[in-house]
Amino acid sequence: MMQKYIGSDVTSMVTLPVLIFEPMTMLQKMAELMEYSHLLDHADECEDPYMQLVFATSWAISVYYAYQRTWKPFNPILGETYEMVNHSGVTFIAEQVSHHPPMSAGHAENDHFTYDVTSKLKTKFLGNSVDVYPVGRTRVTLKRNGVVLDLVPPPTKVNNLIFGRTWVDSPGEMIMTNLTTGDKVVLYFQPCGWFGAGRYEVDGYVYNAAEEPQILMTGKWNESMSYQPCDLEGEPLPGTELKEVWHVADVPKNDKFQYTYFAHKLNSFDTAPKKFLASDSRLRPDRYALEKGDLSKSGAEKSRLEERQRAEKKEREAKHHQFTPRWFDLTEEVTPTPWGDLEVYQYNNKYTEHQAAIDSSDSIDVVDVTSIEFNPWQFGNLSSE
Repeated sequence: MMQKYIGSDVTSMVTLPVLIFEPMTMLQKMAELMEYSHLLDHADECEDPYMQLVFATSWAISVYYAYQRTWKPFNPILGETYEMVNHSGVTFIAEQVSHHPPMSAGHAENDHFTYDVTSKLKTKFLGNSVDVYPVGRTRVTLKRNGVVLDLVPPPTKVNNLIFGRTWVDSPGEMIMTNLTTGDKVVLYFQPCGWFGAGRYEVDGYVYNAAEEPQILMTGKWNESMSYQPCDLEGEPLPGTELKEVWHVADVPKNDKFQYTYFAHKLNSFDTAPKKFLASDSRLRPDRYALEKGDLSKSGAEKSRLEERQRAEKKEREAKHHQFTPRWFDLTEEVTPTPWGDLEVYQYNNKYTEHQAAIDSSDSIDVVDVTSIEFNPWQFGNLSSE
């Protein structure tokens, strides 16, 4: 059955059984990058522009520990959202802005930074493996001095997809550029060699605008990252030592899905606003059933949602209506990436206004969250073309 898909982009072409899924959507997976958001707080507080990049790049690497999980997240329904609060002062909102091709947009902020991403995955199925290319744009703005950082992550390869023990590797370069000063970090993710040699290892440098190395960075993406000042040849400066900047937090033992404590928080209503959207991923019946261990119900609900999505699309096209995201606007900007051009979505600030209106309300009715029906379609503003 899979043979006909070899060489194809299978991002949304193939209907897959829930047996290989984890109880999380791609929107929630995007929010996992916020686990170590304190590193961006440190970057904002830091006076040294090179150390800013050390903190910010370590933040970008920190999520790769979670990427070791080999279960597939659910593809979001068009118009689906995910909201997160109650985490280090960070507010996070993500929305599925396109179904074909699958695209998501996200925005997060606290007192120190804003984070904006347009995500569009491109895949290539190779039989027993699949290559995943992050055709996206990630920008972080540090609020204290307005520095803008641009991130280009390496591609990812999922190995032994059908036969053998599935495992994930991300060989290649991660580049974070300070668009304000021209400084940048180039880190090389070592490919996994025979018997696991080199797997997880990351090495590289922080460069100034003249592309001269300033700080050496080294570590393992599933464990920790360290840094040390260096000379123009990239050699450690005498009298300096390697200092750790990030270390993975403790994780639950024998967790079924290898979730971190933070990953469990993403599914919890404790990280949701007091009044949240009916389009929120937590409310998806297929995701929730899988979380509770009911694979049969999860599979049935997944099929029901997919059928309803197809029916909604057919009805929308018959009426010549175009789906318009609620929290993000499609810009005229098309940015090049190493894996193709990307249409950029921009946060329109309406979610901030929405939450401010709720917070200023005199009373918020206590609602039984289990009584809320998942409904992403009600927020798709339909306007005539």
